[in-house]
Amino acid sequence: MEELELMIGGPQGSGLDTTGQILTSSLAYIGYGVISDREYYSNITGKHSYIHMKVSPTRVPYDLSYPVKLLTAIDAETLYHHYNDLDENGYIALDSRGLNTTLDRIVTIESYTKKLIGEDLNNRIGSTKLEDIVQYLEDDLSVTAILLDYKLILDRLVDKFGVAASLASRYLSSIPMGVISGLMDIPPEAIEYGVRRRFYGREKIIEHNVYLINTISEEIKSQYGTPLKLPEPKLDMDEVMVVSGNDIVAMGKVVGGLRFQSYYPITPAADESFFIEANQNLGGDKGGIVVFQTEDELAAIAAAIGASLTGVRTATATSGPGFSLMVEALGWAGNSEVPVVITYYQRGGPATGLPTRGGQSDLLFTMFASHGEFPRVVLTSGDHEEAFEDSIIAFNLAEKYQVPVIHLLDKYLANSIATIKVPDLDVYRIDRGLIHRGDGDYVRFDTTKIVSPRAFLGDKAIIWYTGNEHTEEGHNTEDPILREKMYRKRMEKLKLILEETPKKYMYRYYGAEDPEYILLGWGFVKHTCISAVKSLEREGYRGGYLHIKMFTPYPEKDVANILRKVDPNKIIAVENNIMLQAGMATTLYTGIKIRRGVKKYTGRPIYLHELREAVIDLLSNEGKEEVILTYGS
Repeated sequence: MEELELMIGGPQGSGLDTTGQILTSSLAYIGYGVISDREYYSNITGKHSYIHMKVSPTRVPYDLSYPVKLLTAIDAETLYHHYNDLDENGYIALDSRGLNTTLDRIVTIESYTKKLIGEDLNNRIGSTKLEDIVQYLEDDLSVTAILLDYKLILDRLVDKFGVAASLASRYLSSIPMGVISGLMDIPPEAIEYGVRRRFYGREKIIEHNVYLINTISEEIKSQYGTPLKLPEPKLDMDEVMVVSGNDIVAMGKVVGGLRFQSYYPITPAADESFFIEANQNLGGDKGGIVVFQTEDELAAIAAAIGASLTGVRTATATSGPGFSLMVEALGWAGNSEVPVVITYYQRGGPATGLPTRGGQSDLLFTMFASHGEFPRVVLTSGDHEEAFEDSIIAFNLAEKYQVPVIHLLDKYLANSIATIKVPDLDVYRIDRGLIHRGDGDYVRFDTTKIVSPRAFLGDKAIIWYTGNEHTEEGHNTEDPILREKMYRKRMEKLKLILEETPKKYMYRYYGAEDPEYILLGWGFVKHTCISAVKSLEREGYRGGYLHIKMFTPYPEKDVANILRKVDPNKIIAVENNIMLQAGMATTLYTGIKIRRGVKKYTGRPIYLHELREAVIDLLSNEGKEEVILTYGS
């Protein structure tokens, strides 16, 4: 086995997030590449949640897929959601005390979902009893069922350490970690490293978890061996970080010189601000970062704009509903040439939509949000490494061209934990653009320059700002000649950005130089598309993946040149939305009609196995325009 896909399921609030962090850290400690995606309901405790993890000895395996080789269940409900996700000769671990459970007793499954599960189970095995599902998996898929008495295992903590019986259940998530550790043969010292990293300074909690995990691990190995042990790691990374998408964006902002971050708590953006808040004094005597929680998102962007006018690097972080409130102030920043970064984590919409699920349905919204026309940059990231780099580049673009920059991410990246190479900070430079110092004859909006130097509020220069159209000094005006000059001055920044920005920040192409087909995508679909292209090449399909990173301004000439390598009918957009919004933007700017696509808008990621099948389907049926994907619980 070259790589391993596994899953840990349980109720929301049972410690699955901690489980993912510990396992990812433990595996990274011994040199493996790991991606760990957390999927969960918008429910504080009770509803089903799971970690989907992929481990590789040679790479960071962003391309999650099904089936999984191992399913560990904290509760009975997990098996009802994922019995179809197991591979042949796989493994399942669950509590033996729950074997008599039937589907009707699971109150946290939504009625519609329960109906579908019940119909499928009754058609397949004539029963919804958990014990019968396990027997079915053993008989039909040769799955090995590891049945453990979870209560007796937790009682060990009560007996050995005197942990109160009422508190022992807090260690429930250590049981699947013990099973995984045993089957994969994770060394005890790696487990201890992962636990210590998560519970730094809390010695009793560390001791209890390490004991429980390693004890279970040894028992599993003695009974089942180590059938899921991977080859020795050969990851080409001397030093790695284990970070979520939220974390790495926050780190990028700190490296990029952030000094003021405003936010209103919203999923999945809030964790980024929490991370910065926890580390806001890193500057010591040299100064830290002000993190400001506001009463709503309109106040958040207004505060960020105000801070920017005083000369500090500013940002705000939000999601779809929050950005909807920011739109008026976004226009103010565009009109007044204010550099500000809006980090935008997409989730399933519209309205509250799917608040804890992912999506890519906000692209066109960010490109055209607010009334009137003004320059902006819409920059997107496809993985943790890009997200770090783009967080720094976003500040440079904002200040160099004095425009709002929307850094567009998605929930999949935000809530995924990955091992990544420690960034080389020497390659990054802070570009603050043209700055006016002193007083003298200063004209803030000089129409003889596309980008005129900015002075800071509180400095010596006198400045006026208004939401109205303005003169070069900043006073209100409705003069048509001056209006034309000022409008054109702002909009010509878009051409300048295209001319001066390195192409690697606008798009990247992966695959054959002479492709027969091209997948077009953006954001977190990146590695799934790249892997699909590589996989399909082994089956005789020669293709490429065009990864768009900058949508405003759009690199239309370069994109058009790449897409013209193939018949337009062989261009397939791959997106987590129904409209194929990146395809629409590409058609708008290049004139190349993108009419075929692979779409998914269930709130779950696009998985490698379903993308491969969809691409083959489209390439084999030229008259077919779309494939809708729905896999995932």
